Amino acid sequence: MTSQRTRDRLINILRTNNIKNEDVLSVMASMPRHLFVDEALSSRAYENISLPIGHGQTISQPYMVARMTELLLEGGNVKRVLEVGTGSGYQTAILSKLVFSVFSVERIKPLLDSAKDKFRQLKLNNVLTRHSDGGWGWPEKAFYDAIIVTAAPEKLPISLLEQLVDGGKLIIPMGKKGEQELLVFQRVGDKFHKKILEKVSFVPLLNGRAQ
Repeated sequence: MTSQRTRDRLINILRTNNIKNEDVLSVMASMPRHLFVDEALSSRAYENISLPIGHGQTISQPYMVARMTELLLEGGNVKRVLEVGTGSGYQTAILSKLVFSVFSVERIKPLLDSAKDKFRQLKLNNVLTRHSDGGWGWPEKAFYDAIIVTAAPEKLPISLLEQLVDGGKLIIPMGKKGEQELLVFQRVGDKFHKKILEKVSFVPLLNGRAQ
């Protein structure tokens, strides 16, 4: 169930769901998603569904990974990316193949440690991680061409907007459970233009670090 044929079937599903960026599709076709889930769930790794990864978290649905990555790359010249919520590390790994460097923060240490093991296994040398509260971002490494958030706050973390370059974009799900929307904020000088894209369902973005 982890064969290339199984992966190609997933890519065909993404195409029918209007994912058009060929670079994103190519990376997702070659990325071993089964490595990022529990072995007991590996037979379902290439279905277009989210799966539990422990600690109340999930690995995102492949469509949503593709959609957010495609949005992030729109317009080109995206080199430095901040990811808020490393989670399983799957979204991080996809990004690492498409941009120059990825800075990823995760509040749950066992998840971060597991993800780092996967990055070493896959020889992803352009990923830098930090055990930190995601709402703060990683200001010491700012500024970023794009920021992607993989959990949903109810209110916009203003600190993340401040870490964008002029012209940079923040891709973030926001809202209460059952009322979440995927948003894109683009920085133009000191102003931020908001675009509402679609209804989504993510785990909540929580405060504080967890061991």
